[in-house]
Amino acid sequence: MTQDHTTGSDATPDTPAPWRPSRTVAVVLAGGTGTRLGLGIPKQLLKIAGKPIIEHTLAVFEAAPEIDEIVVLMATGHVADAQQIVDKAGFRKVTKVIEGGDTRNATTRIALDAVGEGDCNILFHDAVRPLVSGRIVRECVNALWTYAAVDVAIPSADTIVQVDEDDCITDIPVRSSLRRGQTPQAFRSGTIREAYRRAENDPHFAATDDCGVVLRYLPGTPIKVIDGSDENIKVTHPVDVHLADKLFQLAAAQAPRVTDERSYTEELTGRTIVVFGGSYGIGHDLAGLARRYGAQVFPFSRSSTGTHVERAEDVEAALKTAFEATGRIDHVVVTAGILEKGPLSEMDQETMDRVLQVNFVGPVIVARQSLPYLQQTKGQLLLYTSSSYTRGRADYALYSSTKAALVNLTQALSDEWAEFGVRVNCVNPERTATPMRTKAFGEEPEHTLLAAETVAQASLDVLISDLTGQVIDVRRAPGEVPAQPGSARVERDASPADAG
Repeated sequence: MTQDHTTGSDATPDTPAPWRPSRTVAVVLAGGTGTRLGLGIPKQLLKIAGKPIIEHTLAVFEAAPEIDEIVVLMATGHVADAQQIVDKAGFRKVTKVIEGGDTRNATTRIALDAVGEGDCNILFHDAVRPLVSGRIVRECVNALWTYAAVDVAIPSADTIVQVDEDDCITDIPVRSSLRRGQTPQAFRSGTIREAYRRAENDPHFAATDDCGVVLRYLPGTPIKVIDGSDENIKVTHPVDVHLADKLFQLAAAQAPRVTDERSYTEELTGRTIVVFGGSYGIGHDLAGLARRYGAQVFPFSRSSTGTHVERAEDVEAALKTAFEATGRIDHVVVTAGILEKGPLSEMDQETMDRVLQVNFVGPVIVARQSLPYLQQTKGQLLLYTSSSYTRGRADYALYSSTKAALVNLTQALSDEWAEFGVRVNCVNPERTATPMRTKAFGEEPEHTLLAAETVAQASLDVLISDLTGQVIDVRRAPGEVPAQPGSARVERDASPADAG
C-alpha cells in the first residue's frame, strides 16, 4: 500500500522552481558495530552468500542506472576494510569511503558534508539491508521529481499496541494506517540540509530516522511513502543472518543474457571448458553450444570416457588431458549425478554409497582438483542442484540432501576462492526432461517439464557472467515444450541431462 500526503498551501511556494538535480548520490550507512550479533567485527562485514553484507548492498546501487555516485560511511576503525571490499569488487561509483559519526545524526551530517553543496538527490540506506531491490531504488529516485522527501515502508502484518511504563495497553492504533519503515530514505539535498540546520538549534535533538527529522523540523513538507518489500530486512539479530542467507539462497538470481551471438563468440573463443557428465542432456547440450561459439570443450563421463567423478585419479587425468591439449582451463562444469528413489530405510549400502559418492563426493573432488587450473585463468566452477534442495523429499532423501549440500558448497567455495579470483555458481533448474528423471518417475506430460537445452543455454550465460556464490534458477517459459531426442538442432543434441 502507498501512503500519500496532500501538500498544504504553506508547504511550498506557489510557483516552485522545477527540481533539477545535478546528480543522485547513494549514501550507504555502515556505522554499526555488530554488538547485538555478538560479533568481533561490524555486522556489515559479515559474509552472507559468499560476500560481505556491505558488498551485496553496494552492488545494488552500483548496478542501478539512477545512481551516479556512492558514498560509504563506515564504522570507526574499519574504513580500510570497506575500502578493500570496494577496490576488490571494482565498484566504480564509490567516490568516498569515510568514517561515520558516533550517532546517526552525526553520521548524516558527515555524509552531507561529503556530498558537498549543490542541488542533488540523496538516498540514505542501511548497509545491513543487502536485499534492497533495484525497483525500490528506482521508485525512490523517481518520486523525488515530485516530492522533496521519500520514505520506504511496508504494511504491518501484526496489530500494533501502545503500552505505558507498566506494560499495559493504552491504545491500539488502526493497523491499516500503520507502516514498518525501511530504507533507503531519499531527499532533495536542500530539504535534508535545512531540516538538520534547524535541528541544530534544538538541544534535545537526537535522530534515528532522517525522515523523522524532516517531519519534525520541516512540518509542512510532504513525505512520500513508496512500497518496500518483505525481503528488504535489516540484519540486526543473529536470526537475521540466517534469514538473509536463506533469502539470498532462494532468490532467483539471473545471469545477464547476452544480446547477440557475436558477444558469445567474443567471450568463448579460445576458452577451454571441461564438462564432467558431458555425454548426454544438459552437459552435452552445453558442450555443443560452447563449441558453436568457439570454445574448446572436453566432455568426460562414465559412459563415454570411463571417467568417474568420485575417483580422484579419473578427475586428475581428465583435467590434465584438457590442459595439455590447450594450455588452459577456463571453466569446469559438473552435471554428473544420479537419482535413486526409495525409502532410506530400504536402501542397500551399495546404493547409498553410490548416490553419496557421485552426487557430493564427486563435485568435491572436482573442485579440489580444478582450483589450480582455474586460478590461472580466473575461471569458474559450475555445479548443479535441484529444486528439492530447499525441502527434502520423501523417497529420495539422499538425492535431496546432496543437492542441498552442493548449494552450501557453492557458497562456501565462492567465499574461499574469492581471493584467487575464481567464481563458483550453482544452477537450479526446475523439473527437467532427463533420462535420469524418466527412469525415476516414468513418462510425464511434456508441457510440465523444462527442456535440457534451456538449462544448457542458461548455464552458458552463467559461465560468461561475473556472478559468484549464486544459485541461479532456471524456469520453464509458458508454453515451452522440451525438445525430444532426434529433433536436435545443429551442434545441439536435445537428449536430456546426463546421469553421470
